Amino acid sequence: MLEDLKTNNANWSKRKTEVDAEFFKRLENQQSPEYLWIGCSDSRVPANEIVGLDPGELFVHRNVANLAPPQDANYLSVLQFAVDVLKVKHIMVVGHYGCGGVAAAIDGKRRGLVDHWLHPIREVHAEHRCELDAIPEERDRLNRLCELNVIRQVRNVASDVFVQDAWARGQSLAVHGWVYSLANGLVTDLNVGIESLEDYQRVLEGKA
Repeated sequence: MLEDLKTNNANWSKRKTEVDAEFFKRLENQQSPEYLWIGCSDSRVPANEIVGLDPGELFVHRNVANLAPPQDANYLSVLQFAVDVLKVKHIMVVGHYGCGGVAAAIDGKRRGLVDHWLHPIREVHAEHRCELDAIPEERDRLNRLCELNVIRQVRNVASDVFVQDAWARGQSLAVHGWVYSLANGLVTDLNVGIESLEDYQRVLEGKA
């Protein structure tokens, strides 16, 4: 069972050591990423590969529809460890166009527990209903909702006490919002980054 995956693993390990004999020794001794990636669980969005980083260089948290809910202990544990222990310098909230979770949040079908998880997306949809309804093509509407969801999650991250305390003590930390395209493999920076308490306050006041 799963012999193909085991074989793939052995081949991958061999290729790594052929290129860099010390790769796994370094990896074993230290984890010092500068980046935290908060992304979707979608199997088509491989975080490390997208940005060309090796294991150990990117700390990753993934869930359905790349949410950063303030009541989720799993996400909060990852966030605190990344900010307080690893001292990451950048947090990227990364959504992707064609996200099934975003579509499922508003299609009216009932799927069970995941409906509760996706509730924040329905809130974003309701808040921006006028803008979204003005977009004629359904695909474009869903893609815009993917962007709006990322923007909301960036603000969630920036509002968290772990991040705010880091800024208060002068720690270098920026929160970014990206969207990945399955069609061409490229990320788009939504330019909604927040890098300080002052930035965050401007966002709250609608000046950014």
